[in-house]
Amino acid sequence: MLEPAAETPKQVRTMFLSDVHLGMRGCQADKLLDFMRCYDAETVYLVGDIVDGWQLKSSWYWPQTHNDVVQKLLRKARKGAQLFYIPGNHDEFLRDYYGTHFGGIEVLEERVHVAADGRRYLVIHGDLFDVVIRHAKWLALLGDKAYDAAIWVNTHFNAMRRAFGLTYWSLSQWAKLKVKNAVNFIGEFERTLAAEARRRGLDGVICGHIHHAVIRNQPDFRYMNCGDWVESCTALAEHEDGHFEIITWSDPARRTAPVPRIAARAAA
Repeated sequence: MLEPAAETPKQVRTMFLSDVHLGMRGCQADKLLDFMRCYDAETVYLVGDIVDGWQLKSSWYWPQTHNDVVQKLLRKARKGAQLFYIPGNHDEFLRDYYGTHFGGIEVLEERVHVAADGRRYLVIHGDLFDVVIRHAKWLALLGDKAYDAAIWVNTHFNAMRRAFGLTYWSLSQWAKLKVKNAVNFIGEFERTLAAEARRRGLDGVICGHIHHAVIRNQPDFRYMNCGDWVESCTALAEHEDGHFEIITWSDPARRTAPVPRIAARAAA
């Protein structure tokens, strides 16, 4: 059972969500809804793969909780919050609508976010910097099917863990960090995106795509990934003083993994 929603949501300056994959059976929309009842922001970035068009094309799956997520976001926009939707590879059908508003949500290719401390970050999904996506989409689709299978195994494995009173554990996340090629891919993805943001004279990059939440600081640069709502259930939040935090919402205990205030700041 999820923790009851707080009476008054905790307010943050900016919220970044990516890789929700609405339309996929592995999407943990119920936890995202619970999270959005407890946290609020005046600006929300939807950093790609919010809707899983690849899955919906092959097999329609759209339960009420997935619809509730969409309605919750639309209500936020109607109440005056700024919402920016930056499509990824799974919701690439929205790339034909850059500059369009849907219910108050603006669709953009990318955006430069100016943080409270004045630092500027490139906000982009990141798939365009993934060599497999760019040059061998058939291989990416094949990998997507394998990922679905891993999530299916993961779901049933965690059902057994819950029966024994154990907390959620991600088999696919564990494999991702243990397989050498996967670790190398993550490192190369981070370096490529960082190089692009540096080339533009920016202070950092905020992305999604690889389902690996992290805040990584360098002396004059910061790489941040929002994570996902299939495995890790993470969001990236910017607080009013400009420091960033990864919020993890992965089990009934509502564990959080804040990045220490000093580590979360880029060096001056």
